[in-house]
Amino acid sequence: MRSLIALIALVALPVMANEPASDPTLYGRYEYVAVPQVGQTFKAKMDTGAMTSSLSAKDIERFKRDGDDWVRFRLATKDADPTLFEQPLTRVALIKNRAEEGDEPNSSPTMAERPVIDMEICVGNESRTIEVNLADRSHFDYPLLIGAAAMRKLGAAVNPAQRYTAERPEC
Repeated sequence: MRSLIALIALVALPVMANEPASDPTLYGRYEYVAVPQVGQTFKAKMDTGAMTSSLSAKDIERFKRDGDDWVRFRLATKDADPTLFEQPLTRVALIKNRAEEGDEPNSSPTMAERPVIDMEICVGNESRTIEVNLADRSHFDYPLLIGAAAMRKLGAAVNPAQRYTAERPEC
């Protein structure tokens, strides 16, 4: 009974506060996303099934700078130049690896540690700082995946029937 009362109170809270709920911005399954720290605009997949966002990177190396954890990497994208980027390490995420061809249907997914950095992204005219893990995504069609945590920060909803609904990034 207490759980039911608590649930009703949570649902009624916005109404009681007289604050209208804001509608989310509707994006397509794929959008152009600018990442100023690397000076690139990517075709990105808006993936509600992934919690964390991911950027295609290679030569990923963790290191210390003035006692703090940092990571250096190169982009693993088509036509990427050899620029070496360095960013403070935000955390290390434990990520389920995507099932590979030939895996048993009921086998347990393997887990991988991935470095996570804070990056600014721009979608349309919305700019946010999000957490992005670094992994070699060069075998995927989209070098940047925007996960559910970032979509929440953007106030986003995804219409999977649409593509590139936002204007080119203007932040």
